[in-house]
Amino acid sequence: MEKHDLIAMIAPAVRTLLRQGEVMPTVSFQETLCGKKEGCLEISIDSSDTSQQILASLTQALTAKSHPIQCVCVPGVGHFTVHPTTTPQGRVAGKIAVVTGAAQGFGLEIAQDLAAQGAYVALADINEAAAKTEADKLCSLHGPNRAMAVAMNVTSKESIQKAVTEVVKKWGGIDLFVSNAGVLKAESVKTQSEKDFDFVTNVNYKGYFLCVQAVAGIMAIPHKINPNYTSDIIQINSKSGLVGSNRNGAYAGSKFGGIGLTESFALELVEDGIKVNSICPGNFFDGPLWSDPNNGLFVQYLRTGKVPGAKSLADVKKFYEDKVPMKRGCRTADVMKAIYYLMEQQYETGQAVPVTGGQVMLH
Repeated sequence: MEKHDLIAMIAPAVRTLLRQGEVMPTVSFQETLCGKKEGCLEISIDSSDTSQQILASLTQALTAKSHPIQCVCVPGVGHFTVHPTTTPQGRVAGKIAVVTGAAQGFGLEIAQDLAAQGAYVALADINEAAAKTEADKLCSLHGPNRAMAVAMNVTSKESIQKAVTEVVKKWGGIDLFVSNAGVLKAESVKTQSEKDFDFVTNVNYKGYFLCVQAVAGIMAIPHKINPNYTSDIIQINSKSGLVGSNRNGAYAGSKFGGIGLTESFALELVEDGIKVNSICPGNFFDGPLWSDPNNGLFVQYLRTGKVPGAKSLADVKKFYEDKVPMKRGCRTADVMKAIYYLMEQQYETGQAVPVTGGQVMLH
């Protein structure tokens, strides 16, 4: 077994086995052995063993010790320092969350709310500098170790794996993965370029698949040790994943496909204690996807003539607000209620939850 695979297995196992009460500790990894005697437990691992054998060895060694364990040293791998979580409070206190596309818009506001509710949050984005700026702000508000930024291109398996490994090394696992990164190129099927179609599909559909593939094994480990533990993968989908979207087929198709992935992943990963669900928000008019003055949807829809008779951006916005029975766009607070519901509801998986102000009604 490769070293990065051992780290990705040992850190979540240590975190789970040393849990006290409802909140698990965080576990940080360093390449060298710590050299301590008191509070440090050395465990030898044979990298040729199966994952089941390694987990059994860790379980036996850690449960046999009655004194507090401050770190676990594994020769040939490194040491895992245990950091008891005592200060965070809230609906997701002590949870480790990763949010993709978190440098701005929905993703950033989701990360901000998770941090305010007690989570450790990794802001993953292709724009690492912007994510770092926002992560620093969260640390200043909630504590120096409560947020981090990781560079992630969701269309690259290598980029995703590197980012996930950074999160595991810093905190010891992942309890919540929010697949939020998404793009949109609105145009008629008669004229849209293959390049634009592929761009939307690769980010929204393939990117979701690659992210789940990268995190599923890590998120499964605590459940193998503690069958009562569950974790969550939540895809931020769209109302366009529930109903077609005129002159926006690449986006709607990728979102329909995303719900197919959610349902399929849910069936497979339930045995690992991982719940997989999608949230389908209505239009987030205040975010950059819609309101960016250069390439937002209001601009795109005005330019492509998608709204009949529209002469201005205000005309386009009113047209879409009037489609919503509640006469407003979706807000992050609306989406957060759905996220917390899905995390707290233990008897639900494989669902696509609409948050559309009544614009899309399931039957």
